[in-house]
Amino acid sequence: MEQVVSFPRYFFITSFVLMSMAAWIGAVLLRRGKPLDSDAREDFDVVKSATLTLLALVIGFSLSMAVGRYDQRKNYEEEEANAIGTEFLRADLLPAAEAATIRSLLAQYVEQRILFYQARDPHELDEINSKTAELQTELWAAARNGAAPQPNPVTALAVAGMNDVINTQGYTQAAWRNRVPLESWSLMIVLGVFSNLLVGYGSRSATAKKRFLLIMPMVVALSFMLIADIDSPRRGIIRVVPQNLISTAQSLPKS
Repeated sequence: MEQVVSFPRYFFITSFVLMSMAAWIGAVLLRRGKPLDSDAREDFDVVKSATLTLLALVIGFSLSMAVGRYDQRKNYEEEEANAIGTEFLRADLLPAAEAATIRSLLAQYVEQRILFYQARDPHELDEINSKTAELQTELWAAARNGAAPQPNPVTALAVAGMNDVINTQGYTQAAWRNRVPLESWSLMIVLGVFSNLLVGYGSRSATAKKRFLLIMPMVVALSFMLIADIDSPRRGIIRVVPQNLISTAQSLPKS
C-alpha cells in the first residue's frame, strides 16, 4: 500500500479503475440480481447519504493531515536555512583556522541540503545522505576543536549553533517520513468502494447510470490523488521547494 500511494499518478489510475468497477458492479450485477423497489428506496437513500457523508469526512480529515505534514516540511526547510546562516556568522567567534574550515564546510553542506529536497532517485538520495553525514561529522569536529582551547560563553554560541544545524536536519528527515497513516488510506478506499457501489446500485435510469459510473469514480480518484500528491515528498507535483536554502547558499560569501 505504501508503495502505491507514493506514486500519485499511478494511484489515481488504480483507484479510478477500482471505483469504476465498484460502480459497475452496483449498477449492473446488484440491480439485476435484486432491483430496488419503492418501499426500500427511502431506506436505501438514507444509507447512501450517510456513506457518502462519511467518505467526505474521511477524505477531508486525510487531506488536512497531508496538508499539515506538507506545512511541517516547509517549516523545517526554513529552520534549516536559518540555522545554517546563523552558524556561518557565529563561526567568527572561533579561532580563524576553525572558522575558515566551518565556512567552507557549510557552503558544501547547504548545497547537499538543497540536493536533498530536489532528489527523486533513491540511489542519488543515499549518496546525498551519506555525504551530509560526513559533512556533519567534520563540522562538529571543527566546532569542537575551535571551542576546546578556550571554553567560554562566546565559543559556546558557535557550538550551540552547530548543534542547531545538525538537529534541524534530523527534524527534516523525521518530517519527510511522517506520512498519512496506511489505516487512513485503507478506510478511504473501503468507503470509496462502498460509496460507488451504492451510487451504481441506486441509479434510477440508464442516463443517470452512465453519468454516475464516470463522474463519481473520477471525483473520488481525483481526491485520493490530491491527498497522495501532497503527502508524497518526492514523487508528487506539489513539493517543497528549498527556496530558503537556495537564498542562503546565494548569500554566503564566495571563497
